[in-house]
Amino acid sequence: MSFVLGNRQIGPEFPPMIVAEMSGNHNGDLQRALAIVDAAAEAGAHALKIQTYTADTMTIDCRKPGFVIDDPESLWAGRSLYDLYAEAHTPWDWHEPIFARCAELGMLGFSAPFDSSAVDFLETLKVPCYKIASFEIVDIGLIRHVARCGKPIIISTGMSSVEEIEEAVAAAKGEGNEQIILLKCTSSYPAPPDSTHVSAIRTLAQRFGVYAGLSDHTHGIGVALASIAFGACLIEKHFTLSRADGGVDSAFSLEPAELKSLVEESDRAFRAIGIPELGMRSAEEASLAFRRSLYLVADTLAGEPLTTDNLRAIRPGFGLKPKHFESLLGRRLIKDADAGTPMTWDILED
Repeated sequence: MSFVLGNRQIGPEFPPMIVAEMSGNHNGDLQRALAIVDAAAEAGAHALKIQTYTADTMTIDCRKPGFVIDDPESLWAGRSLYDLYAEAHTPWDWHEPIFARCAELGMLGFSAPFDSSAVDFLETLKVPCYKIASFEIVDIGLIRHVARCGKPIIISTGMSSVEEIEEAVAAAKGEGNEQIILLKCTSSYPAPPDSTHVSAIRTLAQRFGVYAGLSDHTHGIGVALASIAFGACLIEKHFTLSRADGGVDSAFSLEPAELKSLVEESDRAFRAIGIPELGMRSAEEASLAFRRSLYLVADTLAGEPLTTDNLRAIRPGFGLKPKHFESLLGRRLIKDADAGTPMTWDILED
């Protein structure tokens, strides 16, 4: 049973929804944020997502151990959490113009709230759905608060154990909300393709009785396209105008031409999956004419035997199948036939 997200049906029988994630790629400039909305719509994205938090709702201004990113491999090594969130957050007074631009361009606009105050604020803007980020999947109070809004909930599962996913789904369903999409996610930035395990998308859907998709932090669109074969009904990718412009998320974000390609190719990939049956498809029927089949390749008189000199398997395909070649050698025609005559049973002696 499907449900509607914005103006799109969500479910395994429908092409995946493509969500462009702005995150911090606005680089602190509202006009750039609106330009990202424009570019996402022009690329054909079905939805655009932002994030709703402030540095103070996320953490405290502190440089004690744990409050500073000390992983030398991280894109944000050496940054304090507070400073990083202060740079990356989307000012709350930008939300209304961003969502209005999305609506104007026929694109769904929604957000990921990171605490209850963000949910309450987004409710005043009448957002159509909510996203729970991977890092917030353990915040059961937040999930319950969101679920009580009665709108579809998209939950990323990066870093999560099976038990944590179970708790999150149970929290939403416990509030009477069954409109849940779980996203397979690898919470590293960027994520190497061999860490994504998109085949688990099917496992998510089957085990938890919900729809499933992908939140993808890899480079390019290959991983996203692969996810469609495993039933991804929604694909989320970070999006920027240009990676060269920099920004907290730019390194693993798609550019407009890449997003456009993802939208187009995801639709093709979905339509290509089809049904697991063998046999000729209707689209192939016209091509039967170009198979090899048995033809007379020399003028042959009635009573003359068929030999390797006057019978061959050639194109087109309107004669008997080539598998009959050996059994026809030595048999005779009942009437004269010119070169180029397809071999059929009715021109042979019994």
